[in-house]
Amino acid sequence: MDFNHTEERRMLADSLRRTLERGASWSDLAELGVLGALFTEDEGGFGGDGYDIAVVFEELGRAGCTLPVLEAGLAGGLLADCGKSDLVEQVIGGELRVALAHAEPGLRYDIGPITTTANSGTISGRKSVVSAVDEADLLIVSAMDNGTLSLFSVDPKGAGVTLHTTPSLDGGTVSEVTLDAAPATALGGEISMLEARLATATLAVCADAVGAIETVKEMTLDYLRTRTQFGVPIGKFQALQHRMADVAIEIEMARSAVINLAGHVKATPIERDRQVSAAKNLVGRTAHLVAEESIQMHGGIAMTEEYALAPLARRLVAVDHRFGDEDWHLERFIRLSA
Repeated sequence: MDFNHTEERRMLADSLRRTLERGASWSDLAELGVLGALFTEDEGGFGGDGYDIAVVFEELGRAGCTLPVLEAGLAGGLLADCGKSDLVEQVIGGELRVALAHAEPGLRYDIGPITTTANSGTISGRKSVVSAVDEADLLIVSAMDNGTLSLFSVDPKGAGVTLHTTPSLDGGTVSEVTLDAAPATALGGEISMLEARLATATLAVCADAVGAIETVKEMTLDYLRTRTQFGVPIGKFQALQHRMADVAIEIEMARSAVINLAGHVKATPIERDRQVSAAKNLVGRTAHLVAEESIQMHGGIAMTEEYALAPLARRLVAVDHRFGDEDWHLERFIRLSA
């Protein structure tokens, strides 16, 4: 089996890496076609495959990019599923920023049951840990409509919407959203669409983590080569060499898990979710390990805000808290495998 990327994906990765190194804005990513790579040709993009998603988010993670690309792909994908091609076109062009509000207090990582309800063109309820909604132009909200989960669009700055926003570990923002008879437009949709898009979003998080891990690994290796103690680089010490070798092995396992998941993201729901849980559990554990080991091998400098490792280490810790932690995915993997 050939695991090499196609020429088009390599070109996209190279172009995206150079753009991010210069400092990319939202419009830069849209002009480069990064947002279009998240959608299939039928949806108005030119990618949408699992490997397209992995390529884009690995580079975003490598650069520590905090722009809400994942939110655009997740909420924009649901708009595509609901047949809103005009809105998807605006998302791909960078003209419309969208976010998804689904999680609720006490829901943990499960799809449901949710308590937010729709009634006569309005929505009432609470949503938690909603990413990048403070900068969004449109909020996609899941709610119960006559006993069925459906999707609605809401103006996040409109009447009946209250945001309590705080910085997140990965460098963006998260908000608690209160909806009090907020005007809403029905989009339709069903729970299977949400499950499929959350699976793709989990792939994006895993690929992002692998990219960030690569950057942290290179920073740590450079530090081990240049930091001296007793007149020699500390990388000469066998104990640190063994620890770095263990980290390198775990990183390659995580990369293999992402590749495997990219190939299964369009599989049958049970097999897809099984592979999602297998990858997320492994990548979450690896991200946590790399964050801990890199900080310990760097020493005190790793804990300073001025040093580039600090935000990347927080980004890796945050991986385990998006779309299911290690324990939740391990339990789901066992249940689905049985």
